[in-house]
Amino acid sequence: MNKLHVLCGALLALAATAAPAQILIGQTAGLTGSVAAGVNETIAGAQLVIDAVNAQGGLHGEKIEVLRMDDGFDVKRASENARVLIEEKKVTALFMSRGTPHSQAIIPWLDKYDVALIGPSTGAMALHKPVQRHVFNVRATYQREAEKAIQHLLTTGIARIAVVYVTDSFGQDALEGATTGFSKAQAKPLVTVPADREKPDYKTIVPTIKDANAQAVLWIGSGTAVVEGIKALRASGSAAQVVTLSNNASSGFIKQLGEASKGVIVTQVFPNERSISYPMVKEALALAQAKGQVELSPAALEGFASAKVLVEALRRAGPKPTRAKVLAALESMRAYDLGGLEVSYSPQDHSGIDFADLAIISDGRFKR
Repeated sequence: MNKLHVLCGALLALAATAAPAQILIGQTAGLTGSVAAGVNETIAGAQLVIDAVNAQGGLHGEKIEVLRMDDGFDVKRASENARVLIEEKKVTALFMSRGTPHSQAIIPWLDKYDVALIGPSTGAMALHKPVQRHVFNVRATYQREAEKAIQHLLTTGIARIAVVYVTDSFGQDALEGATTGFSKAQAKPLVTVPADREKPDYKTIVPTIKDANAQAVLWIGSGTAVVEGIKALRASGSAAQVVTLSNNASSGFIKQLGEASKGVIVTQVFPNERSISYPMVKEALALAQAKGQVELSPAALEGFASAKVLVEALRRAGPKPTRAKVLAALESMRAYDLGGLEVSYSPQDHSGIDFADLAIISDGRFKR
């Protein structure tokens, strides 16, 4: 019996030794709820990079595992998930949270345990300036997007522009960018309409836009809240041009809009997902097609870019990366080429890529 025990113990020890080491990365995001369509597309894009790295043996012999927790796009759940991932799961870094107030709610946990958050899926200026020690942005800011959207509308001869904004930190942030766009053109919004994040009152919002005879609407909000708003606007008979921001740049958003999607403009923070002149886009398309995916969405490309930054930080951190080593690796990253787009960080700047464009939804897809 003793020999059997010794043999079993030896086999278990051997199995443990042979088991591949893993680098644990944590993610909290709305896997279900109003932003689930876009979130799951960003995850699919990120997984293209992570799966490709793991298929080649990982980094320094260690494979990357992302522990994902659903926060349902709820701020309190996002904060609690971050605590669990950092304190209990002992993740090396956090990755691609979704939402402005949600990402802000995570910061105290990052600061307490010296953990990096890489590629939050939000363009909040509050995560850029002042510099958040542990937040490493990849995408451009909402303020830049909103400013560009207003400038675009004004240069096309549209002057009567309404702005609808969600009443949270994301909405206030993007509204500031829109205000800058108006100010630079010496113009003013026709009406500015607040919308509750949980329960937008379309019976008040839509008549306000229609009665003002708006030619266009910049709709600042997320997922189904914007979808239902656009549908209600169209049902009222308004033909106003609608512009929304890149947090809604997903195939799921288009599908949810259905017939109401025609002509909607969505700002973008990455190149056209079919522009193979960008090596990053070409690489992403090749990996997607190898998995049987015909094409990418803008959301998937965002996830892909963020994952490339994550992988490079882990690679530079070396074998058995620690939280401190990952932070140091990120802050030493200068002009890292993602494939036609560069990312640079320093202790004074965690801004990421400065890129903004516009795309119109036509025939069920984004066209620029």
